[in-house]
Amino acid sequence: MTEDSRAIAGIDIDTPHAARIWNYWMGGEDNYPSDRAAGDAVAEVYPDIVRMAKLSREFLVQVVSHLAGEAGIRQFIDVGTGLPTMQNTHEVAQQIAPESRIVYVDNDPLVLAHARALLTNTSPEGVTTYVHADYHDPDLILAEAAEVIDFTRPTAVLFMGVLGYEPDLAVLRDITARMLEPLCAGSYLVLWDGTDTGDEVVAGSEKLVQSGGVPYVLRSPDQLSTCFEGLELVPPGMVPITDWRPVARRIGPTDPLDAYGAVGRKP
Repeated sequence: MTEDSRAIAGIDIDTPHAARIWNYWMGGEDNYPSDRAAGDAVAEVYPDIVRMAKLSREFLVQVVSHLAGEAGIRQFIDVGTGLPTMQNTHEVAQQIAPESRIVYVDNDPLVLAHARALLTNTSPEGVTTYVHADYHDPDLILAEAAEVIDFTRPTAVLFMGVLGYEPDLAVLRDITARMLEPLCAGSYLVLWDGTDTGDEVVAGSEKLVQSGGVPYVLRSPDQLSTCFEGLELVPPGMVPITDWRPVARRIGPTDPLDAYGAVGRKP
């Protein structure tokens, strides 16, 4: 669609959009001048944001590969999936285990439109579907996911770089706990998020707001770790996403990023 046709369809192309900015940083094409201007403003004060965007996808691939492979997980709920790009959760999981079932969750109409078109099953044995919901409503997410997910079997719940949109840590912890509550033993929580571990990343978050983007709260790794209370952290625990079982090939330098992630197993 052209920019004019998207505007007619009700999509605001003049205001920076979180999913489109992230798409721009990842090298995608589903973005507009307002998104690129905001993305460039952040990158000017925090150049590592581009590397973070790309390496966050490597973290997803590493985690999903581990869960679908070594851990034997066949069910995934990807909450706050964002715009489809490359090596999405269902593609990684179904390549390893074709029978994998994946439920994508997002509350953004733009993401919904892209997801319906692009997040399609890659194997006849598996299931790939989409739930239009906000992560502040775990009950709705779980009710709709239950149409394809069997909660008596281990399931992985993923929050990949999205929880900073909730400013209250207590609310964030409640959301992750409620998502895990009905799941059986052997299920997993996966999350990563930007962290307040450097002056430049903090300046970048401020620049994002100044550019018209939605505010994003950066937390400490210790604060993120509180979401895993009662779970068994999979080694190496809460670490920079560059250090979670790293592979030989890297997108850019291997220096640690201001982004931490972990995987926890429900006992």
